[in-house]
Amino acid sequence: MSSPRLQPLISAIGQVLLGKEQAVRLALACLLARGHLLIEDLPGMGKTTLAEALARAFGLDFKRVSFTSDLLPADLTGINVFDAGSARFHFQPGPLFSQVLLADEINRASPRTQSALLEAMAAGRVSVDGVSHPLPEPFLVIATQNGLDQVGTAPLPESQLDRFLMRLSLGYPDRRAERDLLSGQALPPASLGPLLDGAGLLELQRRAAAQHCSSALLDYVLDLAAFSRRADQAGTGLSPRACQGLVAAARAWSLLEGRDHVTPADVQAVLPAVAEHRLAGDAATLLAGVDGLR
Repeated sequence: MSSPRLQPLISAIGQVLLGKEQAVRLALACLLARGHLLIEDLPGMGKTTLAEALARAFGLDFKRVSFTSDLLPADLTGINVFDAGSARFHFQPGPLFSQVLLADEINRASPRTQSALLEAMAAGRVSVDGVSHPLPEPFLVIATQNGLDQVGTAPLPESQLDRFLMRLSLGYPDRRAERDLLSGQALPPASLGPLLDGAGLLELQRRAAAQHCSSALLDYVLDLAAFSRRADQAGTGLSPRACQGLVAAARAWSLLEGRDHVTPADVQAVLPAVAEHRLAGDAATLLAGVDGLR
């Protein structure tokens, strides 16, 4: 069962991205938890469609940037432009100054460009010529990433991966959904009108952060973290920041479910999307079978 206020959002986005309700719900939970979202899949699987549908459903300012190998940091952050009339420099904001930035094919850009994006994701601001400029509220990065076997791609550094609250893979639609897609039943993202606005999203984010977590629930998350640190032979495991993100995502999921408190089932629902990109392969696989820790 979903929250009555959020079910229309889920249904509307589901008319654009057919047969992917679980991915839509996880993306909404990421947004409600104030997190950034990484969508990793093959080209043509609906990554950009999901990002644009989320932005339009919430009535948010949306910009898309293709992360090519020649993209410069200033192409994202903006530059200081000299105004001859006033004999002064004025800051011209770049596409980062939007409420939702779609970083398309993020793993094709250079490390310098990645570092400019990292500051925005981590601190909600950008620095140009020694001056910091705050980004809009709310601010969300939705990045798409092609597989590393694709031409011109490179793995993201661990520090940047860690700034994404969730990583999703959409996968192929089932046969029925793909038939509906081929018959033209999927709506274009541009057809979505705003069902909420930025103020409504901020209110939902505050409600999500206020969802009750019992002491037993927090101990459960700590048990998961300890398990991941034992299982990860590389010695990384889930960091304290990852644990904070897991709790925030579980709170958002419980709000989507229409409850005022978090249960272990909420943690389990978001755990793969929150944890797998932060762990080595063995630990990520083992965490998929931790139901016994409940």
